[in-house]
Amino acid sequence: MSLSDRLSVTPLPSIRRKRRAGPTRAILFGALAGAAGTTALDAVTYLDMTVRGRAASQTPQGTVEAVSEKIQLPIPGEGKARENRIAGLGGVAAIVTGAAVGALAGLSRSLGWKPGPVVESLAVGGVAMLVANAGMAALAVTDPRTWTAADWASDVLPHVAYGAVTVATLEHFRGLD
Repeated sequence: MSLSDRLSVTPLPSIRRKRRAGPTRAILFGALAGAAGTTALDAVTYLDMTVRGRAASQTPQGTVEAVSEKIQLPIPGEGKARENRIAGLGGVAAIVTGAAVGALAGLSRSLGWKPGPVVESLAVGGVAMLVANAGMAALAVTDPRTWTAADWASDVLPHVAYGAVTVATLEHFRGLD
């Protein structure tokens, strides 16, 4: 064995620490997960409408109109054109809410909150439901105290789906950090 072979040092295997996503990345992944959760919420809602033959909720449109009045920013148009704009804004508001709650969930995870998939799913779905319904209640668009069991089921089940899909998507993104 030569002197150079004796002096050569075998490199130590690199130790790669698993790093948590930074806040910006966590918020972005959370918003994307929230968008996926919103798709699940919509799918469960539409399935419920199909099975029970119920009409779509008018609360998103009512919320848009109430906010428009509150901030004194009228929605342009008349008749069907105005109604369509209001319906479109209601859908956009729901997507923004879903992405925002997902972003909050992603940020919470990056700060170390990870209670387990079931609890996390229920918490994320519950926060989404609270955010949506508290705003509508504050604007007097709806009053959850007057809801029937069927009304509650048509709100709770889609939000459970939202929470489950949002958390599952966040879990998938965890591997991309």
